[in-house]
Amino acid sequence: MKKVSIIILLLISALFSVKAQYSTLNAHSHNDYSNDIPFWLAYYNHFGSIEADIFLVEKELFVAHDMPDIKPDRTLDMLYIQPIVKLVRHNEGKAWNDHTSSFQLMIELKTAVKPTLTLLVEKLRNYPDVFDQHVNENGIRIVITGKQPAPSEFSNYPDFIYFDGNLNLKYNEQQLKRIPLYSADLKRFTSWNGEGDIIEKEKVRLKHLIDSVHSLNKKIRFWNAPDVVNAWKTFMDLGVDYINTDHINELSEFLNDREKK
Repeated sequence: MKKVSIIILLLISALFSVKAQYSTLNAHSHNDYSNDIPFWLAYYNHFGSIEADIFLVEKELFVAHDMPDIKPDRTLDMLYIQPIVKLVRHNEGKAWNDHTSSFQLMIELKTAVKPTLTLLVEKLRNYPDVFDQHVNENGIRIVITGKQPAPSEFSNYPDFIYFDGNLNLKYNEQQLKRIPLYSADLKRFTSWNGEGDIIEKEKVRLKHLIDSVHSLNKKIRFWNAPDVVNAWKTFMDLGVDYINTDHINELSEFLNDREKK
C-alpha cells in the first residue's frame, strides 16, 4: 500500500511539473483601476484576471486604493459592472466574441465584510446571465479577496461568489469548492528582487508551495512580487498560474511574443 501511495504522489508531481502554456489569460491586472483606462486596457489585452478594490460609502460601492482617493464618478457599477454586462450580452454570453475563454473579476473588500459583500451580491444578482457561471458557463467569475467572511460563512453567500484562498487557513471539502485560487505575499517566502535567480533554498520552498496548491487542483498568484521580464520568466518556470502586473501592455507584449515562438 505504501508503494502505491508513493507511485501516486510521483505521478501527481510529474503531472504538475509539465511546462504550462502561457498566454495573457495567465495575466492578472493588479489594482486595475489605477490604469489610465480602467478595465478596458486589461480586457482588450485578453487578461484572465482583473482586480478592483472597493469601499462601501453611503450605500454605494466605490473603486479606490485608499479612502481619500474616492471620487463620485468612480463606482464599481460605472467602471466594471455595467461595462462587463454590456460586453457579455453584446457577445451573446461570452467575454470575448473572438475567444472561447472568460476572465475573473477579483474584488478586494476594503470595508467591513458583511455590509460590503451584501451590497455587492445585491448588485450582481441582477445579472445572472453575466456573473453566475451556473446560469452561463462562460460568465465572469467573481472572486472576493482582501477582507473575507470566515470559511464557515461561505455558504451564507450565493454560489456564484468565490473566494481567494488563504494559505494560513484550512478548508473543508465544501469550502474548497468556493476557492478557485490562492494568493500569497511573495516576500513571505523569498527576499528575491527579480534580478538573477532565486537562491536554491527559497526556490525549493516556493516550488513545494506551488505544487501543494496545484495538488488541490487550484491556481496560485503572488502579490508584492517583482514586475519585470526576468521575474515573469521565473514565475512561468515555477508554474505560477497568474502573473501579477501593473504593466499591462508590457506583460501582454511579452506573453504574445512567447506564444508566437
